[in-house]
Amino acid sequence: MPTRYTVVCDDALARDVERLAREYDLTEEEVLRQLIDAGFDKLDTEAA
Repeated sequence: MPTRYTVVCDDALARDVERLAREYDLTEEEVLRQLIDAGFDKLDTEAA
């Protein structure tokens, strides 16, 4: 079962997420999920 988290963003970050969602025809939730995944991938690459 998935776990749900809440993310609080300042106005500038929220605008960036909304812009990416519009640009790539995604939901804000999907944009955030992809950004989190990309961050973990970068951490894994740096740790290797």
